[in-house]
Amino acid sequence: MSGFIAAPDKQVTPREWIGFMSMVVGMFMALLDIQIVSASISEIQAGLSASPDEAAWVQTSYLIAEIVMIPLSGWLSRALSTRILFVISALGFTIASALCATATSLGEMITYRALQGFIGGAMIPTVFATSFLMFPMSKRSQVSVLIGLTATMGPTIGLTLGGWLTQAFSWHWLFLINVPVGLAVAAAVWRFIDIDRPDLRMFRIFDWTGLGLMAVFLGATEYVLEEGNRNDWFEDSTITGFTVIAAAFGAAFFWRMLASKDPLVDLRAFRNVNFAFGSLFSIIIGIGLYGSVYVIPLFLGRVRNYDSLMIGETMFVTGFTMFFAAPIAGRLSKSVDLRVMLAFGLLSFGYSAWWLAHLTSQSSFWDMLWPQCLRGFSMIFLFLPVNQLSLGTLPPSAVKNAAGLYNLMRNLGGAFGLAAIGTIATTRTAIHTLHLQEEVTYSRPGAMLVLQDMTLAMTPAKGANAQLAALRRMAMMVEREALTLAYNDILLLMALCFVLAVPLTLLLAKPKAASSGAH
Repeated sequence: MSGFIAAPDKQVTPREWIGFMSMVVGMFMALLDIQIVSASISEIQAGLSASPDEAAWVQTSYLIAEIVMIPLSGWLSRALSTRILFVISALGFTIASALCATATSLGEMITYRALQGFIGGAMIPTVFATSFLMFPMSKRSQVSVLIGLTATMGPTIGLTLGGWLTQAFSWHWLFLINVPVGLAVAAAVWRFIDIDRPDLRMFRIFDWTGLGLMAVFLGATEYVLEEGNRNDWFEDSTITGFTVIAAAFGAAFFWRMLASKDPLVDLRAFRNVNFAFGSLFSIIIGIGLYGSVYVIPLFLGRVRNYDSLMIGETMFVTGFTMFFAAPIAGRLSKSVDLRVMLAFGLLSFGYSAWWLAHLTSQSSFWDMLWPQCLRGFSMIFLFLPVNQLSLGTLPPSAVKNAAGLYNLMRNLGGAFGLAAIGTIATTRTAIHTLHLQEEVTYSRPGAMLVLQDMTLAMTPAKGANAQLAALRRMAMMVEREALTLAYNDILLLMALCFVLAVPLTLLLAKPKAASSGAH
């Protein structure tokens, strides 16, 4: 059983704190841009004269490119050093953001968003690795709280900030806001971070074939997950083709990584039991984190007819609660078994999803307040322990690579979760619509009474067309209620997923502090 691998027990200087906090801000930017576009996709669609399906690629291109960079970041960090890689990533992300704001066509936007996601994707795992390499054990829980708060706040605040920027200015400011922040982050990291040295000799043996296999494998997988439900999955020849490509290139990629003496992505980290199960928990957390900030805005937009700003204001309470939960979780982590904290976080998130799975077509901010508060509270109790349990038992030499794999699992969990949510929503909406339609036929007295009342109410305005207008209104009511029931089904399944994961915490090794340099 491995204990935590502590960094040398040294005092972290104010300069190093400034540098690390700058890295955290950079990670926040990269995470924020996953969701900030979602809140204003209709405005971007109009600005670029694109169809709804085409506009979805503004988001998909970013995710595909980012998911390729994340596992590659560990190798690049060893070759270039943490400082150089992060500065290149921050500057590249900033330049790509500025280019996104200048896009005048869908093709340009997709290209710039892919560049933004690929270059900026290195910032996220690099921050995770740095937290374990720079800070001693005594600071580990404090830093984990900070990272967990940032990782969960990004997707949550993105909706609020995106809606406000678009309504107050224009959608261009979704990207322009990154420019001054990105330049400041790059400058601060270059000035204050210096924790390792580059090994440029690694580029002599760079595995271009492995990179190509990984890019096609992860890119095709992300494409299938993003577009599958929209194109009716395997009924579509393109989805089937990309699935075959993903399977073939995935098999070749894993074979090459396992057979190589110096692999581009070292999969041997999964031999560590805590890292293997921690990665599984990261997938589950990805399902909950990205799934919840997808389903709830869908309900608010499609059922409650909220605009992007109103959706953001409703969702903001989750992030607000995280600030209060963070110091509580940080203190408890010093005296409570991290496995117990993780189990509590899983149960709390599961209960919050179950609590929220009682939505009605009239549910408002106040009806959703406490379930959302509990969800925000539980996210900190998930991120803090799982980060330390997963990466804290690895030797320092393996942390950079493992951080990339760990973050990849969360993103894949989100991708799989969103694909499943889209499919379940479509299927369950159709089923609920069929059942509700059986209750509003001409043979149902109650339905006929409602139809008569609606017809009478509409007669002054619609005249002879009043009954037809009333029938249309009833059809819209059926659709609204079917959507609400489908979203409740999704939240119930999400709750079940988290509750079933609780017993898996028993398979984690109990963490224990080790002396400096212990392996």
